Amino acid sequence: MAREFSRTDRVAQQIHKEVASLLQNEYKHRIGNMPFITVSGVEVSRDLAHAKIFITFYENDQEVVKHHMKLLIENIAFLRGLLARRVRMRAVPHLHFFEDKSITEGMRISNLVSETVARDKARQKNTDEDQEEQD
Repeated sequence: MAREFSRTDRVAQQIHKEVASLLQNEYKHRIGNMPFITVSGVEVSRDLAHAKIFITFYENDQEVVKHHMKLLIENIAFLRGLLARRVRMRAVPHLHFFEDKSITEGMRISNLVSETVARDKARQKNTDEDQEEQD
């Protein structure tokens, strides 16, 4: 019987859960004032030696985002040590953080579409009123 999920998928899911918890609890207290962030995804290499962790920042100021990405990268050893205590693995993967802009870009595009639809409705309403006045 084939397994439903591969080992790399299960490890990625566990790392996702634990890193999100670490960022929310331990890391936040170490860094202090931090924007709202989420772990949007984790990819683990086949040999389980490396984990790409995708972070979404809910912050509009790019300078703040860059600063906090730099802090995350500087604190990789700290986070990896905490992760090693939480996960039962022979070797904890090396962590690599990447900013994930897909959620914020999706929200931006959704807002643009909503604005465009509202403008089209207003334009259509004005056109209909002009047609009624001409008749």
